[in-house]
Amino acid sequence: MIPLLYFATASTIFTAVGVITLLVFSRKPRATVQRVFLAANRNKTVEATDRKETLRQQIFAAAHWIRARLGVSTTDKLQERFSSAGLKTVSHIDTYFAARLVAPVVALAIGSFIPSNRIFWMMALAGVAYLAPDMVLQRLIKRRRRKIARSVPDAIDLLVICVDAGLGMDQAMLRVGQELSVSHPQINEELLQISREQRAGKLRIDAWKGMAERSKLPEIEAFVNMLMQTERFGTPIARALSNYADGIRLKRRQAAEEKAAKTTVKIIFPLVFFIFPSMFIVLLGPAAIGIMRGLASATH
Repeated sequence: MIPLLYFATASTIFTAVGVITLLVFSRKPRATVQRVFLAANRNKTVEATDRKETLRQQIFAAAHWIRARLGVSTTDKLQERFSSAGLKTVSHIDTYFAARLVAPVVALAIGSFIPSNRIFWMMALAGVAYLAPDMVLQRLIKRRRRKIARSVPDAIDLLVICVDAGLGMDQAMLRVGQELSVSHPQINEELLQISREQRAGKLRIDAWKGMAERSKLPEIEAFVNMLMQTERFGTPIARALSNYADGIRLKRRQAAEEKAAKTTVKIIFPLVFFIFPSMFIVLLGPAAIGIMRGLASATH
């Protein structure tokens, strides 16, 4: 009983320390804190950025050399996936192909050191290493889409303010992108991409459709459809944006209420695995120790 009690106590303390450490180190600073930090350490940031950029250029040059030697080409679908992940330069594609070629070789070398079932581990590790870059790319795409979806309500509210102030739709998008460049850089990149495409001669509706195809989010698709309808039928853009902003706020409130309703079910798992063991240790631990001592004295 005593070793089990010690084990339960140690596991509870270890889990609590791990959860607290994870919460502390995974917390991201607020946008205002980031702006103050950038303003106070601008020179140091520029020097560190120059060193990192030099290292990145060297790595990308090596990856491009490997890809050119092997003659590997990209497809339109792969380029679309990289664009959805926010990776729009050739160097990222070179790194992706280099990782898919080098990682299986490294995995085969690692698997050859495993004494038991060597062939199985070599093939399994090589397969996982070959699929790992693709899984990382898919994870980056999903994370970027989540961030864009989180930034849509703020962007719509700022668009309504800018349009009501008298700005045109294109100028309002640029202004919103500048305001959200620190807190939501992903939506800023999409709005800048629309502006570049329009300057290159692409139609406004086609540029908006491109943003919807890259993001593949219901919020962005509904927003683009609303802009296309106002552009086609000539309805006031300010009124349409206000109605869409009201709908976005309603959806956000409903999503928050849904998450709050799910907490009653999700709280069961921390109760069972973390809180209840601690309560049992505090309440039953002294009683169990007293019973064991009483039984030991009775046997003597």
